Amino acid sequence: MSLFKALRGHPITERQRALTHRLAALLLAHPDERLLADLPMLREAAEELPDPPRADLLGLIEWLESTPPPELAERYVETFDLRRRSCLHLTYYAHGDTRNRGAALLAFSNAYRRAGFLLDEDELPDHLCVVLEFAATVDPDSGTRLLNRYRAGLELLCLALRDADSPYLGAVSAINATLPPKSDRLNDTVSRLVAEGPPAEEVGLAPFPPPETRSVHS
Repeated sequence: MSLFKALRGHPITERQRALTHRLAALLLAHPDERLLADLPMLREAAEELPDPPRADLLGLIEWLESTPPPELAERYVETFDLRRRSCLHLTYYAHGDTRNRGAALLAFSNAYRRAGFLLDEDELPDHLCVVLEFAATVDPDSGTRLLNRYRAGLELLCLALRDADSPYLGAVSAINATLPPKSDRLNDTVSRLVAEGPPAEEVGLAPFPPPETRSVHS
């Protein structure tokens, strides 16, 4: 059954869900000149959405508009590239840098391949912006399933951004507003990961450098 059919009673429409995913993908990217130039257009698009996710996205857009570009770049790197707790790679939260993460990455790649969605060679398939772009513009049903499958990672990212008082919390909160209500099982998984952290690999780990290391040196 289609995830959207299963969520027929969800207050957000399919078009609004896709628009939310597209806006979040853009706003979670590195704040370069192109993104900053596009902010008025993104604001106009966000105004079309209901609350939530409208207010969450507009809050982030307002911060991006009002903050000097050098500070934006520094804050972005500090938030997403230098902190394991707030990396944008969804499989890291569930699998850490273990062999199991390789299988999880392959599942993302296979979903993209089936839909004819090609990645750049330097992109990992579990990067949140990539998943959101896929969900928004290629295969909404499959993309939303991937987001929901790794919902615990999104919830952990929310907690980390909230603890850091980060404006980027708005984008992740907006994404969560497009997904089903949290279940007891999800809450238990999040609590366990908060207490234990991502799993560690035994001796012989195939190389999966931490996301922040890869970003800094790329």
